[in-house]
Amino acid sequence: MVRPLPGDPTCAYGDSARPFDHVQHSSERVPAKEVNHVSADAPGLRNTLIQDIFWTRTGLLLAILLLVSAASFGVASVLGGGALHTFVLSVGTGTLISAVVSFSQTIVTASASQRALVTPLVEESRRALQELSAEYRALNQEYYPTHMFEPTTEPDPTFNRLMMADLHHTREYLFRGFSGRHAAARLLLSRAEWELRAVVADPRSTNAISGRARYLLRQQGSDFDYTAIERRLHEEIRVGLVGLYLARSRCSRIDITVVADPQPDRLEIFDSSVWIALFSAASGATAPYPKTLRFSEGSFLYAMERAEFLHVCNSRTAHHFAITPDTSRAEFLTLFGKITGTPLTDAGLDALAEKFREFQQAFSIVAELRS
Repeated sequence: MVRPLPGDPTCAYGDSARPFDHVQHSSERVPAKEVNHVSADAPGLRNTLIQDIFWTRTGLLLAILLLVSAASFGVASVLGGGALHTFVLSVGTGTLISAVVSFSQTIVTASASQRALVTPLVEESRRALQELSAEYRALNQEYYPTHMFEPTTEPDPTFNRLMMADLHHTREYLFRGFSGRHAAARLLLSRAEWELRAVVADPRSTNAISGRARYLLRQQGSDFDYTAIERRLHEEIRVGLVGLYLARSRCSRIDITVVADPQPDRLEIFDSSVWIALFSAASGATAPYPKTLRFSEGSFLYAMERAEFLHVCNSRTAHHFAITPDTSRAEFLTLFGKITGTPLTDAGLDALAEKFREFQQAFSIVAELRS
């Protein structure tokens, strides 16, 4: 997904943007926030059985019994023999026995209560929190982007390096844009082989060109000439087709689908991710580098966009063409005439090829990518 240079009158809409319209300032979004595991064993003062006992009224009662027993033994040692001495000694002995028995019973009861009530509750709470964390992680993966690049007027090479890494590890490259120039440039800047499917605007459709031109005028204002923009859009499509022809050696097959109603947002799908450049977003609409989202393979957006893309590629109402590594120069000239509705000479092909190489070189410099 390549982004335009600032100041270009065609930089605000889909693949009609300037050569660098995929280079984008990155406010690289960390993966969507996950719910942290919460421990049910929070530390505190009452973290042992003995401490738990003595921080309750049972502990206070045991302390009173011990004090009464100690006081009784002390008084009995002062008194001489007799009934009072025997009585006080009996009180102290009985109180001490009661304290020992009560303490033992409390320990046994507390331990049993811990095993019967507290421990299952703690385990159940831990399981519930783990399940909640797993559910939130699954939702994050399914509905939230792994990376987000905010609209900006300055290019960010990190954006293109990350996308080129996804391209390097994919086998099938699906592209939806206005002209396909950027898809061809990426292929020629890589060292691999893919199967490319591209959906681009139909140059023979008045609605495809005029609709894109009106969109650009709304984005850029009334200072730009409508006719000049239309001519530039036609030129971009022609350069993009020639670029795909030049990149045929990097693909086992290039399937091209031309549509009369191209969507404004650029879409690039790899085996492990989908990239969506929101040229249609209201926020940051005047920035040459629009807001772009990256979703992982397991996300809802990945499945939805891929299904919609394949539906368009297999549509009977659209026009489908193919370029293979064996497509000759003469065969491409014939194919070019079928797609654009205008013939192309050998000299015209050389001129368009030179324009594409200039675009590719400028793109590789601004994106800090080298072939």
